[in-house]
Formats: sequence, structure tokens, C-alpha cells
Amino acid sequence: MVKAMPCAEAPRLQAWFDGEADAAAAADVERHLAQCPQCSAELQVLRGQRKALRVMLPREEAPGALRAQILGALDEATRLPGGITGPGPAAGSTWRGRAFWAGALSGLGAAGLAAALVLPLVLRVSSNPLLDELAAAHLRSLQQSRLIAVESTDRHTVKPWFAGRADVAPAVADFDAQGYRLLGGRVDPLQGQRAAVVVYQHGAHVINVFSWERDGRPLPDEVTRRGYRIACWSASDLGSCAVSDADFTGLRGLERLLQGLAP
Repeated sequence: MVKAMPCAEAPRLQAWFDGEADAAAAADVERHLAQCPQCSAELQVLRGQRKALRVMLPREEAPGALRAQILGALDEATRLPGGITGPGPAAGSTWRGRAFWAGALSGLGAAGLAAALVLPLVLRVSSNPLLDELAAAHLRSLQQSRLIAVESTDRHTVKPWFAGRADVAPAVADFDAQGYRLLGGRVDPLQGQRAAVVVYQHGAHVINVFSWERDGRPLPDEVTRRGYRIACWSASDLGSCAVSDADFTGLRGLERLLQGLAP
């Protein structure tokens, strides 16, 4: 049996059903529904799904602080050049705009509440230029033989090398006995600064540890960018992020060792 092709108006039907269509678009959809059996049938399916969800899931009001945080993040994302929403949803897009989330947050089931708790984190990660810079710098160092500018396993060689070259003095030590062999270091541009990058080998993995002067903005905890894991922490006025294809356990192990160097 050949399955019928979906109607070209199906994406607009979904937007209309979710209350996202403007007056003109809504009128077009309603006229189309009057003459399209396929979309009329799909509308009945959507209504049935909504009714079933309302019966199965308890209705819960999103806390005011959570609602404000999500809507604020949506507004910020729409203002970012090339952000996750851009100037508006593309034809056929499944992205839900601010109006949809404003309505959804007024009455969330358990599953919706869980999604809403995750959404602010997704938005921050999606629109964080720091993460893009870190992933790009890590990838560049691996692809262009720019991994190390000063090559040594001796901290007394690597740490002084950063003086006058980087804007910060990073924590440096060889932890070969703990599974993190010091390879050397380099300087990379990051956040408008000359960031110090200390390079380690952990098994078959290379770990770049970036350090720069913090500007007071919070750092992400553990995220993945371009297939690489990024684990961040702060100490005094320094921000640091370890970037690698190693797992987060390995990255946090190196973090603990470096944090232990602080007086």
C-alpha cells in the first residue's frame, strides 16, 4: 500500500493549531481546512493527542522565576546574529517561537516541565561564543600542527615561557604518575585575550587546558561542542576550560590535580 504524501500545508496547520499563526495565515489555513480532507483528518489527530495528554499528565504551573528565565533566554537568542531562531522560523520549521513557549509555560505537564527545565541550558549553550572559540581552537591545534609552541615535560620550562606571551599565568605541572603527561604549551586568542594553553596527554587523548582572565560571567560546567567535551572551572580571577575527546571523568581528574596546585 502506497502511503499518501503529506499535504504541503501541513506545517502551517501545525503552527495554526499551536496558536502561532498570525491573522492572515490563520484565515488561509481555515479556508484550506474546509476543502482538504487530509488536513481535516490530521487536525482530528492533533486534537485527540492534545486531549489525551491533558488527561494523562497533571497540569502544573511553571514557577515565575523559571518562566521569566526561559522567556528571557528566548528573547536573547532571537537577537543573536545567526542564533537558534534567526529572524524567524523557516518554512516547514519545527521551531516553536516565544508565543508558543509563553502559552506552554502557563500549564505544563510533568514531561513539559522537565523539558522547560532543560531549555534554558540548551539556549545558553547554543548561543555561547566562548564554547565555539574553545572548540575551534582545540580543533585548529590538532589539524594544523599548532598544538605546542614550547615542548617540555618540565613545569620550570613551560610555566616561565608564558610570561610576556600570555595575559595570565596558568597552573602548570607534570602529572605523569597520575596519568596526565605534560607536553608543553602555547598561546591562543580567546575572548579578546591571549589565553594560556597547557597541553597534556591522557592515554590516547590530548587535553588542551585554556586559562584566561574572567570577566565575571558564569562559565558552563560540562558541555559538548563539535564532538569534543569541554569542562570548565574558575579559580580566583582565572577561568579555565579543559577540551578533549576524553570523557568528562578524565577531564575532571585533571582539573582536581590543577586545582590542588593553588596555595
